[in-house]
Amino acid sequence: MKKLLGSITEVIGETPMLNLSRITKYYGVEGRIYAKLEYLSPGYSKKDRIALQMILDAEASGELKPGQPVVELTSGNAGMGLAIVCAATGHPFIACMSKGNSLERARMMRALGADVVLVDQMPTSVYGQVSGDDLALVEQEAQRICAARGAFRADQFRLESCNRAHENGTAKEMIEQAYGDIDAFVDFAGSGSTFSGVSRGLKKYNPAIRCYIAEPETAAVYAGKEIKNLGAHKIQGGGYSMDLPLIDKNLIDGFIQIIDDDAAEKARNLARLEGVFAGYSSGANLDAAIQLLNGPEKGKTVVITINDSGLKYLSTDLYPQFE
Repeated sequence: MKKLLGSITEVIGETPMLNLSRITKYYGVEGRIYAKLEYLSPGYSKKDRIALQMILDAEASGELKPGQPVVELTSGNAGMGLAIVCAATGHPFIACMSKGNSLERARMMRALGADVVLVDQMPTSVYGQVSGDDLALVEQEAQRICAARGAFRADQFRLESCNRAHENGTAKEMIEQAYGDIDAFVDFAGSGSTFSGVSRGLKKYNPAIRCYIAEPETAAVYAGKEIKNLGAHKIQGGGYSMDLPLIDKNLIDGFIQIIDDDAAEKARNLARLEGVFAGYSSGANLDAAIQLLNGPEKGKTVVITINDSGLKYLSTDLYPQFE
């Protein structure tokens, strides 16, 4: 047990790993799925790790001065992490987020003292389905605010700090918690740092570990598939139909495509069968792991991350409303 802590930032990391034995039994697959419960971090997502690493590295290098504002584009999870870290380190934080993301995220960030700027979606976009074009509008606003405020840009799509957070933290913890019993890793690509950081760490430990990218079936750009329905999908926080600078393609051993309804079903069954209350992208990761156990990784051990909490999706159709 950790000693009495002096900062909320000391809570970030060292999340538990859970063997999803009820899930594998329910779906009748051979093998094991080990889930890293990142949703138990203080900001309820894996993005707390990269938020802390970006701020610590920028402060250490002198790029981020005491009291200087921090700006970032976010679907809500990185923004939550940055709001927490900035509150603890004395930096004003401005989050830029598409109006297509669930509003719980904006309310949570505001509660933590962040200034939240909500950006309109493209006229052709659907609420709850944030495209790469929507993200480009948010990026423009983030750049504008950064210049106007003289802020540090905590760029989760480009800063190597993000890969390092997962290589030195998440991957090492996975190896220790699984006693090295890992055959494969699969990740739904958001900014790309979880995939590249964890894959790099796992392959350093054992080059035979296979690492897979999961993408929406409508926006499987890394798999080289045709973009469908303008790349629209419901899996918030990723699948933006764009090249991700943080992804090292040399680490990719295969590709999995995810359908919205399958991601939702797996998220609901995580809650119902395992007591793990998570969001869409965690359901996508689980669906991808089940596909692998039904295919090339049959009988093996696949590790995934549980990315964020279902609390961030109560206004969406992921979990049923009361009548």
